[in-house]
Amino acid sequence: MNLRLSLKNGQWKRHLLLLVSSVVMMYPVFWWVGASLKTNSEMGSPSLFPSVPQWSNYISGWTAIPNYSFTHFYMSTFELVFGVVLLTLVSCSLVAFGFARLDFPLKNIWFALVLVTLMLPSQVTLVPQYVMFNAFGWVDTYLPFWVPSSLGVGVGGSFFIFLLVQFIRGIPRELDESAKIDGCSYFGIYWRIVLPLTKPALVTVGIYAFLWNWDDFFGHLIYINSIDKYTVQLALRLFMDTQSAMEWGQMLAMSLISILPAVIIFLFAQRHFVEGIASTGIKG
Repeated sequence: MNLRLSLKNGQWKRHLLLLVSSVVMMYPVFWWVGASLKTNSEMGSPSLFPSVPQWSNYISGWTAIPNYSFTHFYMSTFELVFGVVLLTLVSCSLVAFGFARLDFPLKNIWFALVLVTLMLPSQVTLVPQYVMFNAFGWVDTYLPFWVPSSLGVGVGGSFFIFLLVQFIRGIPRELDESAKIDGCSYFGIYWRIVLPLTKPALVTVGIYAFLWNWDDFFGHLIYINSIDKYTVQLALRLFMDTQSAMEWGQMLAMSLISILPAVIIFLFAQRHFVEGIASTGIKG
């Protein structure tokens, strides 16, 4: 009904422009899907989809790495990423609660320093971090990802703290006072009052943390050396074998599957994600 009304009001040009723009922007995805079904000899073909789809690329690609399947790489990736997400949610929410609700010396200065780190490129801290983690014996383990996340200084930590602080500041302080009268401690206020009301922002932080760490090829490449600990992103790199012909169809098929977890999580949590970004707390 709304579409018909829009067309009658002369907005069909806008709808047509949006449709054409969507097709243009989605063309690389269509090519990606089509190329994952092609053989090596068909990769240079101008046709978008092959005449005979090679669905076997998905089956062969899954076990193309000698001695390993992508099931192993997915389990390793989920182990790393879910650990990072859980630790990030706990640490960043605790730090944000402290900045939003507690009073302590130099509070504004410390919060300003947290915000300053948002403007600090990760490449600046890469070398000293690697030297330090290597001295600790953490290289080729997941500790370089888990330990910073547990301290709120992992990938995107400063942004997550800022986002949660802004959200918690919108929660009425009267709830804290009521909880104190009932004998609730500061941790009790955090756990029983603030944390449940911060669910939309926590979901947003969780989605961001998952996506950024799932796609973090460079960080995984720096700290993970053993194939047994490889993530999906590093496993895709193993298709680039200089000793034999590269199977482009299999690699593209596996890379297409690699984005499905991120897409599924975003689609299922989209409502909470938008709410967490748009909301600034409890109104009224």
